[in-house]
Amino acid sequence: MSRTAETNVFADLSGTSNSTTDNPYDALVEACKQEPIQIQLRYQMHRETRNAQQKSKMLSPEFSGFIIDGVLHKLVNPETNPGYVDPRNCLVFWARPPSRIRQLVEIIQKRLLEYAPSLWLMPLGRLHMTVLEITHSKTEAEIEHLVNTMEGKIPELTDFTYNHRARLVKPMLSYDAAAIALSFLPAAGEGLPEKKAADADAYTYHHLRRDMYGLCKSAGVEVASRYVVPSSHLTIARFVTQKDISSNGANGVDYGKIEGLVGKLEEINAELKSKYWSEDSFDSEGSWTVGEEKGLVYRRGTLWYGGGHSHHEGKGFILDQD
Repeated sequence: MSRTAETNVFADLSGTSNSTTDNPYDALVEACKQEPIQIQLRYQMHRETRNAQQKSKMLSPEFSGFIIDGVLHKLVNPETNPGYVDPRNCLVFWARPPSRIRQLVEIIQKRLLEYAPSLWLMPLGRLHMTVLEITHSKTEAEIEHLVNTMEGKIPELTDFTYNHRARLVKPMLSYDAAAIALSFLPAAGEGLPEKKAADADAYTYHHLRRDMYGLCKSAGVEVASRYVVPSSHLTIARFVTQKDISSNGANGVDYGKIEGLVGKLEEINAELKSKYWSEDSFDSEGSWTVGEEKGLVYRRGTLWYGGGHSHHEGKGFILDQD
């Protein structure tokens, strides 16, 4: 069976039911009664449940290899696919991580290459978190129509994080058979003085996603995101070949190599948790506020793997200078 033909299913594993409104992000906010710690716990439940599921699949005797995106495989092998261009045009709002998070990603990427030297790494300058995906897999003409429809609303949208600041904490690797991401949780007072902790994180990353969805709808466009699951992540690497785990045994997979890779992922996660999660070791190096250094970026084109171009970039801020 060709693993390039499979796709990932992004299911909400947080235990949240559907919203009673037309904004899909309302459901979690309603279920958590606006409480940041409850929102964080839903994100954490989704992240931990999904990692446990994917770990089980990858360590199963039935595991038959990585899920490789055929488009990316063609892009990274131009000698056999000369002139190939990703046909899928997207329209999104991205958050770019600040420099300290990019430095953290660089360290993690180098460690991952020790166990999977054939990984495709997301270039550090292209790292992004998708705050809202308006649409994907469209033609240039379809994207152009949406851009024209939203034109007057764009400055408000890209500057939105300047006055609506959502903090992200507790980095951890999230992974499956297709990719590896550095994920975060919406903050809930971690690392803040007690008198500030109660309400400093009242506006969470999930509130930001909800509000961006509402603003885009009010601009006259239908938002057709691939998923609205409670996740805040930067994809940092993808599998583009079976080379690192191949063997002549059952299913063509060396299960010892798979165990080694999963073990490395779990080892890195233990280190991240030790350094950035506990109150006595909480460090701003492992957290960031969406909009730091750069505001939201309105992007269009063949964006799946960092391509395309920026249509508009919002106003960023430096926390120490506020």
